[in-house]
Amino acid sequence: MNWDWAYTFEILPQMAEASLVTLQVTALGFVLAAVLGLVWGIIGLLEIPGLTFCVRLFVEFVRTTPMLIQLFAMYYFLPQFGILLPAMVCGVVTLGIHYSAYCSEVYRSGFDQVDRGQWEAAKVINLTTWQTLKRIILPQAIPPIILPLGNYFVTMFKETPVLLAITVIELVATARIIGNDTFKYTEPITLAGVFFLLLSLAAAKLTRYVSEKAALPSR
Repeated sequence: MNWDWAYTFEILPQMAEASLVTLQVTALGFVLAAVLGLVWGIIGLLEIPGLTFCVRLFVEFVRTTPMLIQLFAMYYFLPQFGILLPAMVCGVVTLGIHYSAYCSEVYRSGFDQVDRGQWEAAKVINLTTWQTLKRIILPQAIPPIILPLGNYFVTMFKETPVLLAITVIELVATARIIGNDTFKYTEPITLAGVFFLLLSLAAAKLTRYVSEKAALPSR
């Protein structure tokens, strides 16, 4: 097998552009997952009658069904109800909803590390539930869970190729298209792997850095 360096440099800009699309999808999906996961986690923490049960049932359903099935449901079922979403939006929403179930468990573990007695102390000084969460619970619960949340970001990034199933042109889809056009698959597929490796390592390192900074006591 001969590696074609000229061909590699020729397709490199296209692959780099596709990697940015992959990062964009991952970033948007993760923001949605983090926000929804926090909402699910807070609902579980407050134990709201009826609503908490529904959220737990939803989280369990999402965690125990394949993301590909959820992706197809979003892309093929919604149009039957008159809801037409671009493939990119379907991909972002599916990633966000799927990983929100996992993020909610991470938030729950963070909440469990905060002494329940602090809720009683907050009531004594007449803090509302929202004030207690904002001023007391979240500042203590978030720093320890930055690392596991970051790990889910990396995992989500590596799972973006599943969006190829609904024609989202991300990194792997681009490599496949280039290979189909040129009948040379080794270079584009290898480049896709290299981009995933480098960007995953960078994201993991950034997550560790932020986690360590958040763990430092404020002065």
